[in-house]
Amino acid sequence: DAQESRGLGDVYKRQLLQVIPVFFGATLLIYFLVFAMPGDPILALFGDKTPSPAVVTQLREQYHLNDPFIVQYWYYITGVFQGDLGTTYSGRPVSAVLAATLPVTGRLAVMAIAIEFVLAIIIGTISALRKGKLFDNISLVVALVAIAIPIFVVAFLAQYFLAIQLGWFKPTVGADNDWGGLWLPAIVLGFSLYAVSMRLMRSSVIETLNQDWVRTAYSKGLSRNRVLPVHVLRNSLIPVITNSATNFGVLLVGATVTEGIFNVPGVGNTLFQAIQRGEGPTVVSFVTVFVILYVLVNLLIDLLYGCLLYTSPSPRDS
Repeated sequence: DAQESRGLGDVYKRQLLQVIPVFFGATLLIYFLVFAMPGDPILALFGDKTPSPAVVTQLREQYHLNDPFIVQYWYYITGVFQGDLGTTYSGRPVSAVLAATLPVTGRLAVMAIAIEFVLAIIIGTISALRKGKLFDNISLVVALVAIAIPIFVVAFLAQYFLAIQLGWFKPTVGADNDWGGLWLPAIVLGFSLYAVSMRLMRSSVIETLNQDWVRTAYSKGLSRNRVLPVHVLRNSLIPVITNSATNFGVLLVGATVTEGIFNVPGVGNTLFQAIQRGEGPTVVSFVTVFVILYVLVNLLIDLLYGCLLYTSPSPRDS
């Protein structure tokens, strides 16, 4: 009704307002951490070569590295509000770097979450319906193994057996970063993430099956094929959606280890290299964009909650 709609509207407004302190807090903290890192980023830019003092002085003035921390942060934040995310120490606009890497990581994240979500729903539901039986026990053991093994181990095993030995996939991605070239790292990420979602789905389905309104639906003569997808699965998806949304936000920030092993030219690799070089504008700009994206993803998930809750039919509606 109108009162519930106003209440939901107030919740969404509060969540949007939370973006402001999160934005300033995250950028200030990350910029300070980069500022406090030891070493000279200008010297790191030249590697083994030794630049002339005049060049070093010019670059330090150009990037305001001689100014105090708060002055550097002020230059950065005013540039952001003017649509300028800064420039890398190699002279490339950060916005161009972000535009080149974010789509790659975005494709990888979408594929990994899709694999995780499908596996979690199918295996979790079957395990719940066969609680205590062989399939359920095997699924729980596999999930425990997936949680326990570090992702770099899974990545190296998949790379060796599926790519090098069997030849099903390319061992590295490189410039071939379209949808087809990202399947192997996406499978590795999806497998490493699916275990928690599967256990959540299993527990949620078991809990939903024990609800009175599910038993009422059966007592009214509704078939199992009607009760499971319409009444049980739809009401069991919320915890899985929450976990998948969190995972999606994490993957957008960059699956650094996986991207490094498979040579994916995405956000994780770029961000790691920027941290090594001490490129404050690059690191902070990336984090700023990810904070906004993460908040927006969670806002969309809240909207999806409302759709699931308000469109879930009750037994008397069937």
